[in-house]
Amino acid sequence: MLPSIMENTTDDYRIQSFDLDTQMLLKTALKDPSSVNLEKVSDIIMDQSLKDQVFSKEAGRICYTIVQAEAKQNNGNVFRRNLLNRLQQEFKNREETRGRSLQEWVCYVTFICNIFDYLKVNNMPMVALVHPVYDCLIRLAQPDALMNEEEVDCLVLQLHRIGEQLEKVNSPRMDELFFLLRDGFLLQEGLTSMARLLLLEILEFRAGGWLLSSTAHKYYYSEIAD
Repeated sequence: MLPSIMENTTDDYRIQSFDLDTQMLLKTALKDPSSVNLEKVSDIIMDQSLKDQVFSKEAGRICYTIVQAEAKQNNGNVFRRNLLNRLQQEFKNREETRGRSLQEWVCYVTFICNIFDYLKVNNMPMVALVHPVYDCLIRLAQPDALMNEEEVDCLVLQLHRIGEQLEKVNSPRMDELFFLLRDGFLLQEGLTSMARLLLLEILEFRAGGWLLSSTAHKYYYSEIAD
């Protein structure tokens, strides 16, 4: 019998980079969460997300699966509570993280946006994450961050992924973010041509109702490919 499309194999979760004991722990957490230490599991996922950019983009799916499995098993929310606590701790230290390692900071933003995208309560984004996610994205839109292509790239990727959802839950903050992006694009000196192109693309993307026309898509993506 073929497995259903909804059932991800553990390979899909990119856990191969962990040692074998940790892989076993994560595989067990995905199927039988009450039998493992979920605080330890949330720490492992958080720590790996901060140092591995590929994993930080995928980790929301693992977290979603564990949250669903735990709720189904015993109506628990130990994993989600621990995960949110860690996200909050790292959020408080975000400036320190950014000063120490740009890559770690970009990974953190990717991870929190990924969690925002995947973890829902009654099909709605988690209220506790809305302001922290906005604060991270607004930080990426500050003049010093716009000078770093890595940060601009991260910002644009997150807005492609969750911009529309975020705007639905709080449109005034999205306006605030886009005022910064528009000013950065129009007024800031010293931006790289790639950063300028990415900013123009995201300004058009939102103006088009979070869609790019096929002509604009061809234009931007041929430019980026070049």
